[in-house]
Amino acid sequence: MLRSLRFAALLGGLILSASAPAADIDAASYGYPLTNPFEATIATTPPDLRPDLPSDDDIRQSDRSVTLRPEREFILPDNFWPVKKLTYRIATQDKAAPLIFLIAGTGARYDSTLNEYLKKLYYKAGYHVVQLSSPTSFDFMSAASRFATPGVTKEDAEDMYRVMQAVRAQNPKVPVTDYYLSGYSLGALDAAFVAHLDETRRSFNFKKVLLLNPPVNLYTSVTNLDKLVQTEVKGINNSTTFYELVLGKLTRYFQQKGYIDLNDALLYDFQQSKQHLSNEQMAMLIGTSFRFSAADIAFTSDLINRRGLITPPKFPITEGTSLTPFLKRALQCDFDCYITEQVIPMWRARTDGGSVLQLIDQVSLYALKDYLHDSPKIAVMHNADDVILGPGDLGFLRRTFGDRLTVYPLGGHCGNLNYRVNSDAMLEFFRG
Repeated sequence: MLRSLRFAALLGGLILSASAPAADIDAASYGYPLTNPFEATIATTPPDLRPDLPSDDDIRQSDRSVTLRPEREFILPDNFWPVKKLTYRIATQDKAAPLIFLIAGTGARYDSTLNEYLKKLYYKAGYHVVQLSSPTSFDFMSAASRFATPGVTKEDAEDMYRVMQAVRAQNPKVPVTDYYLSGYSLGALDAAFVAHLDETRRSFNFKKVLLLNPPVNLYTSVTNLDKLVQTEVKGINNSTTFYELVLGKLTRYFQQKGYIDLNDALLYDFQQSKQHLSNEQMAMLIGTSFRFSAADIAFTSDLINRRGLITPPKFPITEGTSLTPFLKRALQCDFDCYITEQVIPMWRARTDGGSVLQLIDQVSLYALKDYLHDSPKIAVMHNADDVILGPGDLGFLRRTFGDRLTVYPLGGHCGNLNYRVNSDAMLEFFRG
């Protein structure tokens, strides 16, 4: 059924009037050195090929909190006290400047590594920057989400929009000339829906919106990532777990190096050593990271809504309560399980029915096809070898965005965002 729908979508796209072709970057001239998409996703860019960025000491920034769901003070357990208010990070210039909102990817907080990188990139270029957590992060779910069941992108965008409005209201003295918006991975999908919402709400009138490595069909992307956990990895048996295997490799790597150096160049350097991970091991690492994010989402949503799927509804949770048993139970539920057990029942109860295929279409970029096709202020940067893309996804992006789509030949999933060529292109888009 899904295949027939994709084929119908392809035929429909061919009937549309032709757009200017996407900018496909030639592999030979691109210069990005990692040709393995798994390795690029994990290790990102070699340090000497990254842009020069300011240190934290050179940035005027602070973490601030807003109260959006005051009733959660009484609903959430005591050990959730850090996330009963939503924290964000704001970096401000000493003069009037454009402000750019950054939305993090799946399960990530406002201070994720990629959000920090993007903040420094845009701050150096003269922008005020606001870093926001993903609607799928436990802090956003707890403090800002109305239903605490992320996955219905339109509703997630409405929650995010209220957060942005609250941030602006809390910082009235920041002199803003224009508003911009960007997000990476799932945050890019959220950014597209936020931009669409702003067309009617008009709170920000975003001048430009940049989507970095967005999922096209959300269900396809999460299915791709879920499958990586099922990879068969050599060296894993009944007595050796995947985590023990990776830890052993890291231990031997640091022994050979002579010291422990946990910096952002660690994984790239590690992958150049004799202890480097194989393709199967890298796939498992990526998939495992995603599975932990899915487990976090499933656990938090179940707890806040008292559904009893993971945590018994009346189970007393205090600051001293071990959450390990519930985490183990949540890890048995992949993203498809979370969608089936929590998102779809909530969505159907609120919309009076609807099929799974309707939901899949509504939460993906397909739902905004006409808007994205006709909006010149929105652009996409993606990678041809991104592990979250499925058959037909790049074709959809080409037909929808035309010359507002840039396709890089390498980089995996967001692995080349900190490559100088990419960072220059991001800045050029917002300056243009």
